[in-house]
Amino acid sequence: MILKEKSILVGRSFIYWRIVQVLFGLIGLGIFLFLIFIPDIGIHAFWNVLIPIAPALLVVATGLWRNICPLASISLISRHLGFSNNKKLKVKQQAKLQLISVVLLFMIIPLRHTLFNTNGPATAILIGVTILFAVVLSFKYDWKSAWCSGLCPIHPVEKLYGRKSLFELPNAHCSSCVNCVSVCPDSTTNIHPLYKKKKKFNQRISGTLMIGGFPGFIWGWFHVQDYYNGEGWQYLLSTYVYPFAAMTITLVLFITMKKTFAKKYENVIINLFATAAVSLYYWYRLPALFGFGLFPSDGMLVDLSNSMPSWFPSILQISTTIFFIWWLNINKKQTTSWLLRPPYDKQNKSIVNIIT
Repeated sequence: MILKEKSILVGRSFIYWRIVQVLFGLIGLGIFLFLIFIPDIGIHAFWNVLIPIAPALLVVATGLWRNICPLASISLISRHLGFSNNKKLKVKQQAKLQLISVVLLFMIIPLRHTLFNTNGPATAILIGVTILFAVVLSFKYDWKSAWCSGLCPIHPVEKLYGRKSLFELPNAHCSSCVNCVSVCPDSTTNIHPLYKKKKKFNQRISGTLMIGGFPGFIWGWFHVQDYYNGEGWQYLLSTYVYPFAAMTITLVLFITMKKTFAKKYENVIINLFATAAVSLYYWYRLPALFGFGLFPSDGMLVDLSNSMPSWFPSILQISTTIFFIWWLNINKKQTTSWLLRPPYDKQNKSIVNIIT
């Protein structure tokens, strides 16, 4: 009787999550259409509302994002409908996809200055191509293995920022665990880009690049302006030089600290670099949203520069930095996984040996 009641509750939970997923999917579709037909609104909605919210959400509740991400929901439709080939990825293949995802992240972000930040249709094409890759990969490979936990360029950021979770949520996509990923990022406590007892070479490279290089990359990215009407292609080199040069500095610092303090303080060092990355992002992004950015009008949602005091951006910067320092380093909240692991699939008994 108890099992039956629990099954009913789980079923209802899935229904509620499906409703939320559909709603966010419709919002995503709306933004996509705006990017094509009313680019100014689409650019603001995507680059100046959705994207600035995402890093903080990943820091506080990565699992929530994993459940409602429209791209994840779209990519897994074939699996939910039973059309997926369910091919298993080998661990080496998984590591290669994760390295490619980090490379894609670092290669795409500078192009925002050159093209995407100021061109709605181009951003729509980027989103469309991303959806195509996600759907194709999820049609061929099992569950979240190839896209959500593999090639998705946002996944490395999830693992870097998702060091602590405000709460655990049920997995809104997986009703049972079929061991599609080893190690499963959704259900593993204290996951990070270098997490795994036996690290593959590609994983060591991607994890080191992400943890060590991301803070510098973010700092350098914000010191490049947006370009309009295609003129950015003339300055393509500089859009990459600034973030990659700064990335090299923090990467060397991370490698040095990691070797100096060995594995004893690895988690502390990772937390510090994750804190630096997200704090730097909001240090520059929040003032820019309100007209106080390094480059006038770049990334601006609403201009408050003439109505708010000069110390307003400093309050935003200091407040967010203090919060992230506390949340990722001082907060004593017990570390939990992003999502609750669903029961193991009875037809895949071997999954009880999953490495966690």
